[in-house]
Amino acid sequence: MSAAAADGSTTHGEPAHRGMITISVMLATIIQAIDGTIANVALPHMQGSLSASLDQITWVLTSYIVAAGIATPLAGWLTDRFGLKQVLLVSIAGFTIASVLCGISESLAQIVVARLLQGFFGAALVPLSQAVMLDIYPPGKHGSAMAVWGVGVMIGPIMGPALGGYLTENFDWRWVFFINVPIGAVAFYGIGRYIKARPGARRVLFDVFGFTTLAIAIAALQLFLDRGEQNDWFSSKETWLEAVAFAVSFSYFLLHTMLTPAGKSFFDRRLLHNPNYVSGIVMIFVIGMVLFATRALLATMLQNLFGYPATLAGLVMAPSGIGTMIAMLIVGRLTGKVDIRILLGVGFGITAISCWQTVHYDLTMTQSSIIWPGLLQGFGLGIVFVPLTAAAFATLSPELRADGTATFSLMRNIGSAIGIAATQALLVRNTQIVHAGLVENLSRAHPDLFWSPAGTAYGLQSLPGIAALNEEVTRQAAMIAYLDDFRLLLILTIMVIPALILIKPPKKKEVVAVADEVAALE
Repeated sequence: MSAAAADGSTTHGEPAHRGMITISVMLATIIQAIDGTIANVALPHMQGSLSASLDQITWVLTSYIVAAGIATPLAGWLTDRFGLKQVLLVSIAGFTIASVLCGISESLAQIVVARLLQGFFGAALVPLSQAVMLDIYPPGKHGSAMAVWGVGVMIGPIMGPALGGYLTENFDWRWVFFINVPIGAVAFYGIGRYIKARPGARRVLFDVFGFTTLAIAIAALQLFLDRGEQNDWFSSKETWLEAVAFAVSFSYFLLHTMLTPAGKSFFDRRLLHNPNYVSGIVMIFVIGMVLFATRALLATMLQNLFGYPATLAGLVMAPSGIGTMIAMLIVGRLTGKVDIRILLGVGFGITAISCWQTVHYDLTMTQSSIIWPGLLQGFGLGIVFVPLTAAAFATLSPELRADGTATFSLMRNIGSAIGIAATQALLVRNTQIVHAGLVENLSRAHPDLFWSPAGTAYGLQSLPGIAALNEEVTRQAAMIAYLDDFRLLLILTIMVIPALILIKPPKKKEVVAVADEVAALE
């Protein structure tokens, strides 16, 4: 699509209304990027309002991530069939309406359905806004355009927690979603007013069977992980049904992919012939698990165990996004000049150090003990992201990059959803196990506890006193369970480091050739 095709008119060779188009698509980018993190801090407030358990409320996060991951590969086909402007307008309108539905939800089921819709419609906003930016700026200004666009993408992890905390504490958690309405309305007007509609070329074929079987498999797997703990795993018929649905759907997807001619299936199996790309999707999967699981854990830990108000919790979590932005600005200058494996090793090493710091959290730590590991983790993952994407895509043939981009993004989203679901299930389970152990040891070690000074201080001769002691034991058990989760994330980060030896450093000219694409892939 040319620049003229993007907005319909030019002045002296430059697109007219380029500034207004830029503002409009950037607003669309920002609301989608922010919604990935803005709801985290509001989870404890939603939990009480919607009568949900700790592991159930995280469905608000995983439903959005899974829907966005499944729908992202559809963006290219939809644009080819219906045209870029039409898809953008439907996406913004659908995302905004779904945001309203999230805000007015009165039950967990309602908000999960609304978040699924929000993720589905929002999936196309980031890639299509990037496409518009590349269309309306000449090749010589693509670097500057991508820098501006990148700020919109990176502002989500920075603004999301702080903005979500402020809205939740000063207004209501529902405003975390209502805030999208005025922004979405302005973006919708700008795109509808200044971008000229063009019919779709209808040249791209879509593998309906492959997409459907993969979508069913991902949905079944996510339900299995989200509801397994609540249903006592395989003692429930529902869990068995979800496991069978996943196994059957994924088997059909694999067979279909193997038997369909290369390049005509939803997943192009030729991608698996590239060791760099395979290593890249494995690592981006782990990055998704570590990054999003950590944010989800911190949001509930700070408010439920430490009593942080939502605004403060959001503020102490925000430096993680700042660290990512700083690292990406630095590493962008180093990619192509320094061995990619060195950059990846440094990034994963820093991330592992930050995870090691979280393993040493305790109930008496200060705010700085939370801020610095978060900043360090964001910095480490920011160092990893650009060179990892460059290594994965620089050696891919150009005709595979579109499919590679969709799969790369999908793997990150699946990793994020699985990471959140798994750590929350372990959190609930380990809290119960540790609580039982603490109570048992407490009673055995202190048979005269009721009449000891501690027992007197708690007033254990009364039911309120016993309840107070149980609350403290539960708090201690939950802290230990959180540390177990952080330890798991540390192990995952360390385990992926040896895979760096599988990466073949691309030539410098190959890295430079895909530099603009690297900035736009996510």
